[in-house]
Amino acid sequence: MKTKTYRSHNRKFTFSYLLILSVFFIFSCKETSERMKSLDGSISASIYTNDKQELQYDLSFHGENVISPSLLGLVLNDDTLGENVSFKLVDKQIIDEKYFTRSVHNTAQNEAVQYTYEVRSAKTNWKLQTRLYNDGFAFRYLIPNKGNAVVNKELTSFSVHKNIPVWFFERPNDWKLKSYAGKWLQTSSDSLWKISPNGPVQGPVLVYELPEKRYMAITEAALYNYSGMRLEAKENASLNVNFTENEGFEIKGEIITPWRVLLLVDDLNELVNSDLIKNLNPAPDTTLFSDLSWIKPGRSTWSWWSGKKEKLTIPYEKQIIEIAGNLGFEYTMLDEGWEKWSDKWEQLAKICSYAKEQHVGVLVWKHSKQLSNPKNDYAIMRCFLDSLINAGVVGVKIDFMNGESKKIIDFDIRTLQLCAERHLLVDFHGCQNPSGESRTYPNELTREGIRGLELNLMKEGPITASHNAALPFTRFILGDGDYTPLGFTNPGNTTWTHQLATLVCFTSSLQVIAEDPVFLSNSQKVKPVLDIIKSIPTVWDETIVLNGSKIGDVAAMARRTGKDWYVGILNTTEKKFNIDYSFIGDGQYDAEVVEDIQPKFDQSKMFSVGQLYVTANTKSEYNLSENGGLVIKLVKQFN
Repeated sequence: MKTKTYRSHNRKFTFSYLLILSVFFIFSCKETSERMKSLDGSISASIYTNDKQELQYDLSFHGENVISPSLLGLVLNDDTLGENVSFKLVDKQIIDEKYFTRSVHNTAQNEAVQYTYEVRSAKTNWKLQTRLYNDGFAFRYLIPNKGNAVVNKELTSFSVHKNIPVWFFERPNDWKLKSYAGKWLQTSSDSLWKISPNGPVQGPVLVYELPEKRYMAITEAALYNYSGMRLEAKENASLNVNFTENEGFEIKGEIITPWRVLLLVDDLNELVNSDLIKNLNPAPDTTLFSDLSWIKPGRSTWSWWSGKKEKLTIPYEKQIIEIAGNLGFEYTMLDEGWEKWSDKWEQLAKICSYAKEQHVGVLVWKHSKQLSNPKNDYAIMRCFLDSLINAGVVGVKIDFMNGESKKIIDFDIRTLQLCAERHLLVDFHGCQNPSGESRTYPNELTREGIRGLELNLMKEGPITASHNAALPFTRFILGDGDYTPLGFTNPGNTTWTHQLATLVCFTSSLQVIAEDPVFLSNSQKVKPVLDIIKSIPTVWDETIVLNGSKIGDVAAMARRTGKDWYVGILNTTEKKFNIDYSFIGDGQYDAEVVEDIQPKFDQSKMFSVGQLYVTANTKSEYNLSENGGLVIKLVKQFN
């Protein structure tokens, strides 16, 4: 037998070994499905039972095994669904649809092969549903249930190979796991179980670097009526689904679990542009969202981050609203403290009326504990939301859920529904990361679930450049993140150009700008780039990850809005970086280039701003400073 050997990260693997391993498992199985394949044939999977009649699956990408035989099923009441089973294929269909989306690009392609298997176990017959996309594999469990049932455990596992680099967010304390606010780091797949002093349980998403510069991400999608998924890492590099916050949770009626997702892509550009997570979520309800005109992405001023919390007064917020209007920002955020105003509802109504005159919408903060009582269909929350509408508020920031138990997930989804009924926008904070909910509930413009710029105000900060350079390829592949970017006056160890580039590289339909609005609009140091700040949108028609990008080292992206392009680069170590402008297509562009001051940091001048003309044939080399960045705005000439 000829042996194909390839090297990845200083470790050799042999194709012959994987082939022998696969043959062994196939012949040791009692029952095997047909080999399921994606439409382009790049991804394939099998479902089978082993000699213990346990239900399992495996997964291959470009003919190479990436997930070895792994368990399927869950424990429902006293019944283990996944042991002593038989199964048969009952449905196979092609999914093919396009729909409008927002943020990374404007059109999503939902194209997959869906297989549905009927699974027979001792007490319960249920269904396993799988989908194979050209960029991933997903599966979920469909279980009939007429009364109440308790999910005690999920058997789902992911048998990942050893010695593969993996990106994860660190959890130095319990709250970091609940809020997904840890720093992004890299380790080996077989070190995940011991890398954290806080234990082996990880929060998704986990992003693996595969051989030949390919990538695999493990996460979930369509988290409704269920508990959020954590991943317990094992010494052999495998992962088991873990709920952490629940010792069993009750579900009424039919059980449709979230999708368990394995995203598989050939490069970082495919990773960033994947619509797989949103594709696995239902389309919006046409009654609830018959009119979408009120859902408007945009930028927001914010007085909290810059230490102006004590200035949350009526006159000061009116000043901020004026600045928002002058900057062309669509919103302003009233954070914690507005409820301490005397006659708060009357004052809030006056603020909203004044903001409307400036063409600015008002968003307000609220602690989740004051709304989360489910009695009488969340009567307290419904009353609060009605009061917001009467005052003229356009959206709400719900904070401090700090977990993803089923109770909290139920609260999140009901919040989105009740807000949609009232045409209110939603920004979740102190929460888990997204699983594609914004497709089903497009009034969710953003959510935290990310280690954002707030950390620059805290002892455990500041945010590092490497964390920022990892985010576009880790947390942001799941959906919009309220990082609250742009902190000139407290940038940590990053440069101001690095901070500016976060506006381009970080994806959020609602960008709540951290910087003090007064400083932003008045500072002479900011003035050279203020017009660029005012022009950068929050949603894009197209996104391209540029060659030379590397997770945690440099994130370089070109993003188009209409005919104009923006380039953003987040860098860590000093280097030269080449940009090939072929992505712009036909025509000539006026380019405004914002760089770090070279060779030394000059406190009197924070940016170097230059001009050049660019065509698709242009190739340019730039000097990137340590923890620095680059921003380029390209405007198409029409003469």
